[in-house]
Amino acid sequence: MDSTEMFWFKNSIIYTLDVEVFKDSDNDGVGDFKGLLSRLGYIDSLGADAIWLSPFQPTPNGDDGYDITNFYEIDKRLGTFDDFQAFMDGAKARKIKVLMDLVLNHTSIESNWFQDARKSPTSPYRKWYVWSKEKPENFDVGMVFPGVQKSIWDFDSVAGEYYYHRFYDFQPDLNTQNPDVVKETNKIVKFWIDKGLNGFRLDAVPFYIEKPETRGDKFEHDFKMLTNMRSYLKGLDPDAIILGEANVMPDENKDFFGERGEGIHMMFNFFVNQHLFYALATGDAASLKDALQQTKEVPVNAEWGQFLRNHDEVDLGRLSDKDRKKVYAAFGPEKNMQLYDRGIRRRLAPMLQNNRAQLELAYSLLLGLPSTPVLRYGDEIGMGDDLRLKERLSVRTPMQWSPQTNAGFTRKDKPVRPIVNSPTFPVARINVKVQESDSLSMLEWTRRMVKLRKETPEIGFGSWSIVDMHSDHILALYYTWKKKKLLVVHNFNKDPEEISFALPGSSQLNLLDLVSNDSILPAEKKFSIKINGYGYKWLRAE
Repeated sequence: MDSTEMFWFKNSIIYTLDVEVFKDSDNDGVGDFKGLLSRLGYIDSLGADAIWLSPFQPTPNGDDGYDITNFYEIDKRLGTFDDFQAFMDGAKARKIKVLMDLVLNHTSIESNWFQDARKSPTSPYRKWYVWSKEKPENFDVGMVFPGVQKSIWDFDSVAGEYYYHRFYDFQPDLNTQNPDVVKETNKIVKFWIDKGLNGFRLDAVPFYIEKPETRGDKFEHDFKMLTNMRSYLKGLDPDAIILGEANVMPDENKDFFGERGEGIHMMFNFFVNQHLFYALATGDAASLKDALQQTKEVPVNAEWGQFLRNHDEVDLGRLSDKDRKKVYAAFGPEKNMQLYDRGIRRRLAPMLQNNRAQLELAYSLLLGLPSTPVLRYGDEIGMGDDLRLKERLSVRTPMQWSPQTNAGFTRKDKPVRPIVNSPTFPVARINVKVQESDSLSMLEWTRRMVKLRKETPEIGFGSWSIVDMHSDHILALYYTWKKKKLLVVHNFNKDPEEISFALPGSSQLNLLDLVSNDSILPAEKKFSIKINGYGYKWLRAE
C-alpha cells in the first residue's frame, strides 16, 4: 500500500452537513437519513469523497445536537438504525467515507449518566463528572461563549454541589481522565466504527483533554489521551482517522499531532483561517503568508483541514484587536453580525457581499492551500444566512434544492428552520436545480474547481514553498511531488497586478494554466503574468 492509499485524507474533499437541515424525506419538516441518502449522488457529483456529519444522537437540542443524552442511539426525528445503515451502504457504494462528530467533552444535563450522578454521592456515575462542594473562585473564567454564557460552574440543587461546564450550563463536562469514562469512550468509538464509520471529528479537543485538577483560566492537557485514542482506533480500523477541533497557537500544534504523528491525524487550521479572513477583508496577504509558514511543519502521517466557513462563528480571537476591527468593519459591521466578542456569525456569500470574483478567489484559495479542504453545505451555491436566528443558528438553515416551496427541502408548511429567501439571496436563483442548468453558476464553477483539486495531488502529498512575488497582495504557493510541479497564485487586491518571478529551472519550463489552458513561456529566465483583481492562477510547470 503506497502513501496515497495509507493517507487517503491528504487528497480528499470533505463535505460537512447536518442531517437535520439537509433533506426531509417524509415531509415532517426535519431532515433525515433517508433524505440524505437520496442526495448522495449530488454530494458525489461535487467531487467530495468524505462526509462529516454533525451530531445525530438523541438530544434536547439546546445546543443544536451537541447536548447528547445517549451516545448509542439515533435521534428518532432523523430516522432509524436501518435508515442510517442504508445511508452508510449508499456512501460505501459511491466510495464516500463518513466521519461523525464525536462529542466526548460533555453530555446533556438530561443524560441518564448525569441524572444518576446528581442523585447520590455514592452513584457510580458521580465521578464521571467534575464537582465542587464550594463555589470555585474561577467560576466565571474561561467561558467558551462569553456574552451569552454566565459561568463555567453551576450549583445543582439535587446534588448539593457545583458542577463544571466549559460550555452551556445544560452541558456538564465529563471527567474524561476517569478510567471508567475512558472505557466508555472506547466503547462509543468501537460501537460506531463497527457501524461502518471511517473516523471522527473530535469536538472541543483542548477541553476534552483538560486535567480536572488544573481547570480554570490556566489548565494543563493530557496529550496521551490523543495518542491512546489514535492507537485504539488503529486497532479497530487502520484507515480510520481523527479530525480534531483545536483552536490553538502554532507552537502548540506538535502537542496535538504528536512529535512523530502519534496524536490526532488531522486538525482544523484555525490560525490560518483567521489570517485568511484578514487577507480577504484588507487585500493584504502578508500575515496569511506568515501564518502558513508558522503552521508548515506537520508530521508526514498527519494533515491540516482548511476551511472557509463551518457551522460556528468565524473565530477571530487570534487576531490583534486592531486587525479584528478591520475584519469586523468589512464583514460584520453591525453588532447583530458579531458573536462571543470574537467572531462573525455570517455565511461566506453575505460576508463577501455576493461578490462573485471574491467568492471564486476564496474557494480557489481554499482548494489551493496545503491541506485537506473542508466544504460547508450550501456554500457551493452561495447560500445566505438568517440573522434573526440566535447565535450560530444563523448559518445552519436548510439546504436549498429547488425554487419550489421551502426550497425543495420539505413540503411541510413550517420547516425545522426558516428558509433563507431575500432580495439579495432569492431562493429562485440560489438552489441546486437552477444552478445545475447554468454552466456559469457558482455550483458548476465549484464542481470544476474541485475536480481540478483532485487532479493535483501534489497539494496533498507534496512539499511546498511560498514564491516571493514582491507584493503583499499576492500569495503564490509552489508545490512539488514526484515529477509534478504546480504554482497556485491568488491576488487579494481588487485591482490587477503584474507579477514577474523565476522558478527553479525556469528557462527549461513552460507554465500551463489549468483553468484557461493557456501556455506561458519564460522570457529571459523569468515569467511575467498579469493577474486580474481577485484573480487566481493554477499553473502546471512542465
